[in-house]
Amino acid sequence: MSLERTLTVRVERISRETPEILAFELTHPWGRTLPGYEAGAHIDVHMPGGFSRQYSLARWSAGAPSNAASYVIGVKREAASRGGSASMHERVREGDLLAISAPRNTFPLREEAKHHLLLAGGIGMTPLLAMAQALAARGADFTFCVFARSEEHLAFADALRDLALAPHLRLHLDQGDASQRIDLHALLADRAPGTHLYVCGPGGFMRAVREAAAHWPDDALHAEYFAAPANANTTTGLPFTLKLAQRGIRVPVAADQTAVDALHEVGIDIPVSCQQGLCGTCVVEGDGEGAEHRDFCLTGSERRHKVALCCSRAKGQELVLQL
Repeated sequence: MSLERTLTVRVERISRETPEILAFELTHPWGRTLPGYEAGAHIDVHMPGGFSRQYSLARWSAGAPSNAASYVIGVKREAASRGGSASMHERVREGDLLAISAPRNTFPLREEAKHHLLLAGGIGMTPLLAMAQALAARGADFTFCVFARSEEHLAFADALRDLALAPHLRLHLDQGDASQRIDLHALLADRAPGTHLYVCGPGGFMRAVREAAAHWPDDALHAEYFAAPANANTTTGLPFTLKLAQRGIRVPVAADQTAVDALHEVGIDIPVSCQQGLCGTCVVEGDGEGAEHRDFCLTGSERRHKVALCCSRAKGQELVLQL
Protein backbone atom coordinates (compact mmCIF):
# COMPACT_ATOMS: atom_id res chain seq x y z
CA MET A 1 0.00 0.00 0.00
CA SER A 2 1.21 3.50 -0.83
CA LEU A 3 0.50 6.40 1.50
CA GLU A 4 0.67 10.13 0.90
CA ARG A 5 3.04 12.38 2.83
CA THR A 6 1.98 12.71 6.46
CA LEU A 7 1.94 15.67 8.82
CA THR A 8 2.32 15.58 12.58
CA VAL A 9 -0.28 17.47 14.61
CA ARG A 10 -0.98 17.95 18.30
CA VAL A 11 -4.37 17.24 19.84
CA GLU A 12 -4.98 20.70 21.27
CA ARG A 13 -8.49 20.16 22.61
CA ILE A 14 -11.12 17.42 22.87
CA SER A 15 -14.72 18.43 23.54
CA ARG A 16 -17.91 16.41 23.78
CA GLU A 17 -20.51 17.50 21.26
CA THR A 18 -23.14 14.79 21.89
CA PRO A 19 -23.26 11.54 23.89
CA GLU A 20 -21.67 9.81 20.85
CA ILE A 21 -19.58 12.53 19.17
CA LEU A 22 -16.27 14.07 20.22
CA ALA A 23 -14.68 17.07 18.51
CA PHE A 24 -10.89 17.11 18.17
CA GLU A 25 -8.99 20.35 17.51
CA LEU A 26 -5.61 19.66 15.90
CA THR A 27 -2.73 22.17 15.75
CA HIS A 28 0.88 22.25 14.60
CA PRO A 29 3.19 20.98 17.39
CA TRP A 30 5.30 24.17 17.20
CA GLY A 31 2.52 26.65 16.66
CA ARG A 32 2.97 27.06 12.92
CA THR A 33 0.07 27.27 10.48
CA LEU A 34 -1.20 24.11 8.83
CA PRO A 35 -1.84 23.62 5.10
CA GLY A 36 -5.00 25.41 4.04
CA TYR A 37 -8.07 23.79 2.58
CA GLU A 38 -11.38 24.50 0.90
CA ALA A 39 -14.71 23.72 2.56
CA GLY A 40 -15.64 20.06 2.08
CA ALA A 41 -12.09 18.75 2.53
CA HIS A 42 -11.09 15.82 4.71
CA ILE A 43 -7.92 14.38 6.22
CA ASP A 44 -6.70 10.85 6.91
CA VAL A 45 -5.93 10.30 10.59
CA HIS A 46 -3.40 7.59 11.42
CA MET A 47 -4.25 6.61 14.96
CA PRO A 48 -3.05 4.26 17.72
CA GLY A 49 -3.54 0.61 16.88
CA GLY A 50 -2.60 1.00 13.23
CA PHE A 51 -5.96 2.39 12.09
CA SER A 52 -6.31 5.03 9.38
CA ARG A 53 -9.65 6.75 8.86
CA GLN A 54 -10.94 9.73 6.90
CA TYR A 55 -12.55 12.64 8.76
CA SER A 56 -14.05 15.79 7.26
CA LEU A 57 -12.81 19.17 8.43
CA ALA A 58 -15.70 20.74 10.30
CA ARG A 59 -14.68 24.37 10.35
CA TRP A 60 -13.89 26.81 7.57
CA SER A 61 -11.89 29.96 8.23
CA ALA A 62 -11.27 33.11 6.23
CA GLY A 63 -7.59 32.11 5.94
CA ALA A 64 -8.40 29.05 3.86
CA PRO A 65 -7.17 27.87 1.44
CA SER A 66 -3.78 29.51 2.04
CA ASN A 67 -3.29 28.36 5.63
CA ALA A 68 -5.15 27.25 8.75
CA ALA A 69 -4.45 27.81 12.45
CA SER A 70 -6.02 24.45 13.33
CA TYR A 71 -8.17 21.62 12.04
CA VAL A 72 -11.40 20.47 13.72
CA ILE A 73 -12.88 17.02 13.13
CA GLY A 74 -15.90 15.30 14.63
CA VAL A 75 -15.72 11.58 15.47
CA LYS A 76 -18.82 9.55 16.27
CA ARG A 77 -18.39 6.44 18.39
CA GLU A 78 -19.87 3.68 16.23
CA ALA A 79 -21.13 0.46 17.81
CA ALA A 80 -20.17 -1.46 14.65
CA SER A 81 -16.83 0.35 14.29
CA ARG A 82 -13.91 -1.42 12.62
CA GLY A 83 -11.77 0.10 15.36
CA GLY A 84 -11.17 3.68 14.22
CA SER A 85 -13.81 5.54 16.22
CA ALA A 86 -13.18 3.41 19.30
CA SER A 87 -9.47 4.19 19.09
CA MET A 88 -10.11 7.94 18.83
CA HIS A 89 -12.57 7.93 21.74
CA GLU A 90 -10.65 5.65 24.07
CA ARG A 91 -6.95 6.10 23.32
CA VAL A 92 -6.41 9.65 22.06
CA ARG A 93 -5.86 12.35 24.70
CA GLU A 94 -5.19 16.09 24.69
CA GLY A 95 -1.50 16.71 24.07
CA ASP A 96 -1.04 13.54 21.98
CA LEU A 97 0.71 13.74 18.63
CA LEU A 98 -1.04 12.22 15.62
CA ALA A 99 0.04 11.60 12.03
CA ILE A 100 -2.41 12.89 9.43
CA SER A 101 -2.49 13.50 5.69
CA ALA A 102 -2.66 16.93 4.15
CA PRO A 103 -6.26 18.02 3.45
CA ARG A 104 -7.80 16.53 0.31
CA ASN A 105 -11.09 17.62 -1.25
CA THR A 106 -13.31 15.32 -3.31
CA PHE A 107 -16.48 17.09 -2.07
CA PRO A 108 -16.03 20.72 -3.11
CA LEU A 109 -18.59 23.46 -3.52
CA ARG A 110 -19.47 23.95 -7.19
CA GLU A 111 -18.67 27.40 -8.47
CA GLU A 112 -21.30 27.16 -11.21
CA ALA A 113 -24.16 26.65 -8.73
CA LYS A 114 -26.72 29.45 -8.40
CA HIS A 115 -28.14 27.97 -5.19
CA HIS A 116 -26.54 25.44 -2.82
CA LEU A 117 -28.78 23.02 -0.90
CA LEU A 118 -26.88 21.36 1.97
CA LEU A 119 -28.41 18.32 3.71
CA ALA A 120 -26.58 17.12 6.82
CA GLY A 121 -27.60 13.99 8.74
CA GLY A 122 -26.07 13.52 12.20
CA ILE A 123 -22.26 13.48 12.06
CA GLY A 124 -22.62 14.33 8.36
CA MET A 125 -22.77 17.89 9.65
CA THR A 126 -18.95 18.11 9.60
CA PRO A 127 -18.16 18.91 5.93
CA LEU A 128 -21.45 20.75 5.39
CA LEU A 129 -20.93 23.08 8.35
CA ALA A 130 -17.66 24.24 6.78
CA MET A 131 -19.48 24.66 3.46
CA ALA A 132 -22.23 26.74 5.08
CA GLN A 133 -19.66 28.97 6.80
CA ALA A 134 -17.79 29.50 3.52
CA LEU A 135 -20.99 30.27 1.61
CA ALA A 136 -22.17 32.73 4.27
CA ALA A 137 -18.81 34.51 4.18
CA ARG A 138 -19.06 35.06 0.42
CA GLY A 139 -22.74 36.05 0.52
CA ALA A 140 -23.84 33.09 -1.61
CA ASP A 141 -27.40 31.81 -1.96
CA PHE A 142 -27.81 28.60 0.07
CA THR A 143 -30.05 26.56 2.36
CA PHE A 144 -28.56 24.46 5.16
CA CYS A 145 -30.82 21.64 6.39
CA VAL A 146 -29.62 19.80 9.51
CA PHE A 147 -31.21 16.52 10.61
CA ALA A 148 -30.68 15.13 14.14
CA ARG A 149 -32.52 12.92 16.62
CA SER A 150 -32.85 15.61 19.27
CA GLU A 151 -31.20 18.73 20.67
CA GLU A 152 -28.98 16.45 22.75
CA HIS A 153 -27.73 14.75 19.56
CA LEU A 154 -27.05 17.97 17.64
CA ALA A 155 -23.31 18.27 17.01
CA PHE A 156 -21.59 21.67 16.77
CA ALA A 157 -24.71 23.39 18.09
CA ASP A 158 -22.73 26.50 19.10
CA ALA A 159 -21.53 26.99 15.52
CA LEU A 160 -25.10 26.72 14.25
CA ARG A 161 -26.08 29.71 16.41
CA ASP A 162 -23.87 31.98 14.29
CA LEU A 163 -26.05 34.88 13.13
CA ALA A 164 -24.55 34.59 9.64
CA LEU A 165 -26.09 31.11 9.29
CA ALA A 166 -29.48 31.90 10.84
CA PRO A 167 -31.26 33.06 7.63
CA HIS A 168 -30.16 29.89 5.81
CA LEU A 169 -30.63 27.24 8.51
CA ARG A 170 -33.50 24.72 8.73
CA LEU A 171 -33.36 22.31 11.66
CA HIS A 172 -35.15 18.95 11.65
CA LEU A 173 -35.33 17.09 14.98
CA ASP A 174 -36.89 13.61 14.97
CA GLN A 175 -38.05 14.18 18.55
CA GLY A 176 -38.96 17.84 18.02
CA ASP A 177 -42.06 19.71 16.97
CA ALA A 178 -43.70 17.90 14.04
CA SER A 179 -44.38 21.21 12.30
CA GLN A 180 -40.62 21.86 11.99
CA ARG A 181 -39.70 18.50 10.49
CA ILE A 182 -38.49 18.44 6.90
CA ASP A 183 -40.19 16.21 4.34
CA LEU A 184 -37.37 15.11 2.02
CA HIS A 185 -39.65 14.25 -0.89
CA ALA A 186 -41.37 17.62 -0.70
CA LEU A 187 -38.05 19.45 -0.32
CA LEU A 188 -36.50 17.74 -3.33
CA ALA A 189 -39.58 17.39 -5.55
CA ASP A 190 -38.76 20.43 -7.67
CA ARG A 191 -35.23 21.50 -8.53
CA ALA A 192 -34.81 25.17 -9.28
CA PRO A 193 -32.46 25.82 -12.23
CA GLY A 194 -28.83 26.02 -11.11
CA THR A 195 -29.43 24.35 -7.74
CA HIS A 196 -26.79 21.89 -6.54
CA LEU A 197 -27.45 19.39 -3.76
CA TYR A 198 -24.78 18.29 -1.24
CA VAL A 199 -25.49 15.47 1.19
CA CYS A 200 -23.56 13.70 3.94
CA GLY A 201 -24.75 11.42 6.74
CA PRO A 202 -25.31 7.81 7.81
CA GLY A 203 -26.30 5.12 5.31
CA GLY A 204 -30.06 5.23 5.85
CA PHE A 205 -30.14 9.00 5.50
CA MET A 206 -28.08 8.86 2.31
CA ARG A 207 -30.43 6.29 0.79
CA ALA A 208 -33.49 8.38 1.67
CA VAL A 209 -32.01 11.51 0.06
CA ARG A 210 -30.91 9.59 -3.03
CA GLU A 211 -34.39 8.16 -3.46
CA ALA A 212 -36.07 11.54 -3.01
CA ALA A 213 -33.63 13.16 -5.48
CA ALA A 214 -33.62 10.31 -8.02
CA HIS A 215 -34.91 12.69 -10.71
CA TRP A 216 -32.11 15.24 -10.16
CA PRO A 217 -29.28 15.39 -12.76
CA ASP A 218 -26.23 13.38 -11.70
CA ASP A 219 -23.93 16.39 -11.94
CA ALA A 220 -26.15 18.41 -9.57
CA LEU A 221 -26.03 15.86 -6.74
CA HIS A 222 -22.85 15.60 -4.65
CA ALA A 223 -22.48 13.08 -1.84
CA GLU A 224 -19.85 12.14 0.71
CA TYR A 225 -20.14 8.74 2.35
CA PHE A 226 -18.62 7.58 5.64
CA ALA A 227 -18.50 3.99 4.42
CA ALA A 228 -19.43 2.09 1.29
CA PRO A 229 -23.07 0.91 1.35
CA ALA A 230 -23.52 -2.57 2.81
CA ASN A 231 -24.37 -4.12 -0.57
CA ALA A 232 -21.44 -2.52 -2.41
CA ASN A 233 -18.83 -4.80 -4.02
CA THR A 234 -15.55 -2.90 -4.18
CA THR A 235 -13.10 -5.79 -4.54
CA THR A 236 -14.04 -8.68 -6.84
CA GLY A 237 -15.40 -9.28 -10.34
CA LEU A 238 -14.41 -10.68 -13.72
CA PRO A 239 -10.71 -10.64 -14.68
CA PHE A 240 -9.60 -7.92 -17.10
CA THR A 241 -6.50 -6.12 -18.38
CA LEU A 242 -5.27 -2.60 -17.70
CA LYS A 243 -3.74 -0.89 -20.72
CA LEU A 244 -1.32 1.80 -19.56
CA ALA A 245 -1.29 4.24 -22.48
CA GLN A 246 1.78 6.27 -21.47
CA ARG A 247 3.91 3.21 -20.70
CA GLY A 248 2.68 1.05 -23.55
CA ILE A 249 2.19 -2.01 -21.36
CA ARG A 250 -0.68 -4.19 -20.22
CA VAL A 251 -1.26 -5.41 -16.65
CA PRO A 252 -3.64 -8.32 -15.90
CA VAL A 253 -6.10 -7.96 -13.01
CA ALA A 254 -7.40 -11.19 -11.47
CA ALA A 255 -11.03 -11.77 -10.48
CA ASP A 256 -10.21 -11.45 -6.76
CA GLN A 257 -7.77 -8.55 -7.19
CA THR A 258 -8.20 -4.77 -7.39
CA ALA A 259 -6.58 -2.67 -10.10
CA VAL A 260 -4.48 -0.93 -7.45
CA ASP A 261 -3.12 -4.24 -6.16
CA ALA A 262 -2.33 -5.43 -9.68
CA LEU A 263 -0.38 -2.24 -10.40
CA HIS A 264 1.48 -2.46 -7.10
CA GLU A 265 2.55 -6.00 -7.97
CA VAL A 266 4.38 -4.74 -11.06
CA GLY A 267 5.98 -1.83 -9.19
CA ILE A 268 3.63 0.99 -10.23
CA ASP A 269 2.89 3.21 -7.26
CA ILE A 270 -0.73 4.32 -6.84
CA PRO A 271 -1.55 6.15 -3.57
CA VAL A 272 -4.50 4.65 -1.68
CA SER A 273 -6.29 5.39 1.56
CA CYS A 274 -9.89 4.29 2.19
CA GLN A 275 -9.89 1.42 -0.38
CA GLN A 276 -13.69 1.73 -0.62
CA GLY A 277 -14.03 4.30 -3.39
CA LEU A 278 -14.81 7.10 -0.94
CA CYS A 279 -11.82 9.40 -0.64
CA GLY A 280 -10.56 9.88 -4.20
CA THR A 281 -6.89 9.24 -3.40
CA CYS A 282 -6.52 6.57 -6.11
CA VAL A 283 -8.38 8.40 -8.89
CA VAL A 284 -6.49 8.60 -12.21
CA GLU A 285 -7.23 9.81 -15.73
CA GLY A 286 -8.52 7.11 -18.05
CA ASP A 287 -11.27 5.82 -20.32
CA GLY A 288 -14.12 6.22 -17.87
CA GLU A 289 -16.60 5.16 -20.54
CA GLY A 290 -15.01 1.70 -20.48
CA ALA A 291 -15.03 1.40 -16.68
CA GLU A 292 -17.46 -0.32 -14.37
CA HIS A 293 -17.50 2.44 -11.77
CA ARG A 294 -17.96 1.33 -8.17
CA ASP A 295 -16.78 4.48 -6.42
CA PHE A 296 -18.77 7.00 -4.37
CA CYS A 297 -16.59 10.06 -4.99
CA LEU A 298 -16.78 10.91 -8.71
CA THR A 299 -19.58 12.83 -10.41
CA GLY A 300 -21.25 11.63 -13.59
CA SER A 301 -19.18 13.93 -15.79
CA GLU A 302 -15.93 13.01 -14.00
CA ARG A 303 -16.63 9.33 -14.62
CA ARG A 304 -16.29 9.90 -18.34
CA HIS A 305 -12.54 10.52 -18.00
CA LYS A 306 -11.52 9.36 -14.52
CA VAL A 307 -11.40 6.03 -12.67
CA ALA A 308 -11.07 5.16 -8.96
CA LEU A 309 -8.63 2.25 -9.09
CA CYS A 310 -9.21 0.86 -5.59
CA CYS A 311 -12.64 -0.47 -6.55
CA SER A 312 -13.60 0.06 -10.20
CA ARG A 313 -13.13 -2.51 -12.94
CA ALA A 314 -13.51 -2.82 -16.72
CA LYS A 315 -16.88 -3.23 -18.41
CA GLY A 316 -15.22 -5.51 -20.93
CA GLN A 317 -11.84 -7.17 -21.17
CA GLU A 318 -9.67 -4.05 -21.13
CA LEU A 319 -9.54 -0.67 -19.39
CA VAL A 320 -7.30 2.11 -20.72
CA LEU A 321 -5.55 4.38 -18.21
CA GLN A 322 -3.39 7.46 -18.75
CA LEU A 323 -0.47 6.00 -16.81
